[in-house]
Amino acid sequence: MFEGRVMDAGASVDGVFGDGVFEDGASVDGVFEDLSPGALASATTSRPSPARFAACYAELAAAGATGIVSIHVSGELSGTIESARAAARGAPVPVEVIDSRSIAMGLGYPVLAAAGAASAGGSSEEVAAAAVRRVRATRTFFYVDTLDYLRRSGRIGTAASLVGSALMIKPLLHLVDGRICLLEKVRTATRAIARLEDLAVRAAGEGPVEVAVQHLRAGERAEALAERLAGRLPGPARVRVVEVGAVIGVHVGPGMLGLTLTSPALR
Repeated sequence: MFEGRVMDAGASVDGVFGDGVFEDGASVDGVFEDLSPGALASATTSRPSPARFAACYAELAAAGATGIVSIHVSGELSGTIESARAAARGAPVPVEVIDSRSIAMGLGYPVLAAAGAASAGGSSEEVAAAAVRRVRATRTFFYVDTLDYLRRSGRIGTAASLVGSALMIKPLLHLVDGRICLLEKVRTATRAIARLEDLAVRAAGEGPVEVAVQHLRAGERAEALAERLAGRLPGPARVRVVEVGAVIGVHVGPGMLGLTLTSPALR
């Protein structure tokens, strides 16, 4: 049989509390309240070890799986996928490792597509193909209050971060081939969020679309943006609001607001 469960091999956020470690999935409020601003600024993330993936794959195989589709955060932003590939080479059943080329719901939508194909009785090849199609049909745009967090973590170039910091510009970013790139420079947060909304409406087109409004400790702004989008999107739309996890949080900082869209028309 093909095993259709969604498994999480784990990731971690290393907080500066001596040897303290926050597991991904820990309360975002807990992480951001427990860490002082200085500690948060120096927090790091670490990828799961190949051994954790190997244990996950072995558990699925022992449960009767004959194939596994393993979908992960962009390899341009994390070494997680390399750990998965290393474990896949020694797995007791074939493992297809897929790079989502994205983060957050840019990863979530391909996972949901794969889970749907598995639930419908698809083979491992069909499940993998469903995930890849969804990767190609997904776009992500986001706004951050400051580029300092991304610069410290090495997820965006120093030159791009200086554009935002030195000129007091609010940056709009997007994911291109799995990398975070500067898309536009806007003078105020209000204009940046309005521009984010316009970009989403233009990208969505006239057909059906799913949109995830993502945020970090900016729930009211996210809910307001979701409400406006629901009224502006011309085609059938499902809009959800999601707070990102602690791992992403330490790289983008509080106040982040992002949009991930998925639709066959985006291919």
